[in-house]
Amino acid sequence: MQGNSSPVAAVVVLAAGAGTRMKSRKSKLLHEVAGHSMLSYAVAAANAVEPQHVMVVVGHQRDQVVSHLGEIAPNVETTVQAEQLGTGHAVQCALDALGELHGDVVVTYGDVPMLTGETLIELVQAHHARHDAITVLTSRVPNPQGYGRIVRDDDGHVLAIVEDKDTTAPQAQIDEINSGMYVFDAAVLRDGLSRLSTDNAQGELYLTDVLGNARSDGLRVGAYEIADWQQAEGVNDRVQLARMNKEMNRRIVEKWMRAGVSVTDPDSTWIHASVSLSPDVVLQPNVYLEGATSIGEGAKIGPDVTLTDVEVGPGASIVRAQAILAVIGADASVGPYSYLRPGTTLGVGGKIGGFVETKNAKIADGAKVPHLTYAGDAEIGERANIGAGTIFANYDGVAKNTTRIGKDSFVGSNSVLVAPVEVADGAYVAAGSTLTDPVGPGEIAIARGRQANVPGWVAKRRAGTRTAQSAEEALQRDGKAAE
Repeated sequence: MQGNSSPVAAVVVLAAGAGTRMKSRKSKLLHEVAGHSMLSYAVAAANAVEPQHVMVVVGHQRDQVVSHLGEIAPNVETTVQAEQLGTGHAVQCALDALGELHGDVVVTYGDVPMLTGETLIELVQAHHARHDAITVLTSRVPNPQGYGRIVRDDDGHVLAIVEDKDTTAPQAQIDEINSGMYVFDAAVLRDGLSRLSTDNAQGELYLTDVLGNARSDGLRVGAYEIADWQQAEGVNDRVQLARMNKEMNRRIVEKWMRAGVSVTDPDSTWIHASVSLSPDVVLQPNVYLEGATSIGEGAKIGPDVTLTDVEVGPGASIVRAQAILAVIGADASVGPYSYLRPGTTLGVGGKIGGFVETKNAKIADGAKVPHLTYAGDAEIGERANIGAGTIFANYDGVAKNTTRIGKDSFVGSNSVLVAPVEVADGAYVAAGSTLTDPVGPGEIAIARGRQANVPGWVAKRRAGTRTAQSAEEALQRDGKAAE
């Protein structure tokens, strides 16, 4: 980390709490903000200070947490706080697992998703610049009730952290609160933890008591105040989770608008933190961009579109559609009411139109699937045109099979293509055909019964109906016309 005169020995992320107010079978830390677990944000912020170790203290639902960390951050170490005996005990569990440390130890939490790596870097740099033994991250909040207050001396150093229930009337008016996140000199931290006592109402070991011990020893305890107080806000229930999601999304949307993206209705536009957008993209109302979705310059998305892990090329247009793990080429168009399932690729200038569903379909440049079609396990060549109501019958009850349509070929409306089957380049399939055999280049396939008309059928089989009456009237008119 640039500007760091001594290495950050470890970042300890406290993640052992039960999170009972979330009322969930899933660990609180795995609930998502802007498409990513709260814990993932804590790990990303921790890695930003380039520590020698990132140690996550786990406890409640630890199997879920450890499994998730293995997926998103295999470099992270974990240790178990088997009994929930307070924040001081949790940090002690981490130090016991880490062994001897030299340098700084940063302590953060797993449920503060707004905290950024930049803020942790600035916290560590302020800690060094002031030569403090301990530095606490603080902020001034609109309503400090429930938070520990920061009491400073005349020199601006932290004199005490007073819990809300213990504040005097003047202290209750202090709006600078303790975030619970700190930088410690490792030796000071280890010594302070060894002196903690459970002689308090909760019978727990409080990390804040380490600060009091340091002050008693004449050591400097400083505070680094951040203006963005929401970075210090934790999430304890689903109401707070929804509020955090809304605020995170507001920031993401604003960031992209300042980068040249037009958002018609920011309140109904939701963008995950991992999405990538290019300048001059236009997002209409009710757009949801999720996962690793990327959208090229000048593309128009919406209204009413959900894209998950989708790559969209420049100039493409998508209206009232859903796509998952798909690729949409430059200047292509999709929608309305289209569903692109995993494995769909649409080439440059291609079209997937209204009420079309695709799955594992490779649709080449300039090809069109305009209306009312299911195209599963399909390979459609350049500039081919698939007529309305066509079904790619890809499943035989045992296996999925592929249908191949050659370039510049045409499939007439209401056709069924029974896979595996191939239509060669420059071929036609007549409307209403059920195709089971290959079609060669330049051929037309007609796979339907010959039409037969039975005169007088309505008069015999539907006598006395309105249909019969209209038919009789028409026959009379036709007879007079013939005369």
